[in-house]
Amino acid sequence: MRELDAETIAMAVEGMCREGSTSPAPGLAPALADALAQCPPGPSREVLAICLENIDIASSSGLPLCQDTGVPVFLAELGSEVTIKGGTLETAIASGVSSACRAGFLRPSMVSDPFGCRLNTGDSTPPVVHLGIVEGSSLRLGLVLRGAGTENASRVAMLPPLSGADGVARFVVDTVASQGAFACPPLIVSVGVGGNLETCALLAKKGLLRPFGAGSPDPACAALEERLLNRINSLGIGPQGFGGPCTALSVRVTSAPCHMASLPVCVCMGCHALRTAEAML
Repeated sequence: MRELDAETIAMAVEGMCREGSTSPAPGLAPALADALAQCPPGPSREVLAICLENIDIASSSGLPLCQDTGVPVFLAELGSEVTIKGGTLETAIASGVSSACRAGFLRPSMVSDPFGCRLNTGDSTPPVVHLGIVEGSSLRLGLVLRGAGTENASRVAMLPPLSGADGVARFVVDTVASQGAFACPPLIVSVGVGGNLETCALLAKKGLLRPFGAGSPDPACAALEERLLNRINSLGIGPQGFGGPCTALSVRVTSAPCHMASLPVCVCMGCHALRTAEAML
């Protein structure tokens, strides 16, 4: 059995938060550059150029890509042959988040008592941690920094079970049409289908960690991704709502088995400054 020190985890988490805040998700900048090359002259093209300039400034200055440094959401896979000494996984991750917020001068985003005084906790804790146990002797951590714009624009629905791909597509496109402009497009639209109420949301959030250009290995999901991307980009919302052919850079669909009387669907938005990080310990 391998022992992993909680302090080691905390240090890795601090690095992930600081890197994730100042660097775009891998592949995002090339995707924006491709969109810029295909965008006709006008305000939308200027917005795409500003998005790329923002990435350059953040990378060279070490400043956050967005003033909303977000809720840190961790997707952890803990090997069955690993034990953690000196704390729990949750406390180690929270310690790293707190250190990153203070040392990295990241805006603290979390408030306690959500329907009361909403007092800022001061260090972006507690983070959200989703834990899965896998075979092996490693700890894999994925991080998605979730700003309020994208999180507030995301939606979950429990569709009638026979809605099929057409019903899923209708819900996704309607969600983007009504909420997309509030989520700072061009978007990364991640869709979770199946599971149950919370599982579909987790599937969608995990999809944000998928590399750009990597389509679903499932042929049905891959076909739905292509169909949704075409329909979303025909909405004409465009970068920051200024119109044009690029409302979404990518659509990711992930599915799982579900109850025979349900069809859960979650649409999780990612913005033009999608921020992710990963670590393997």
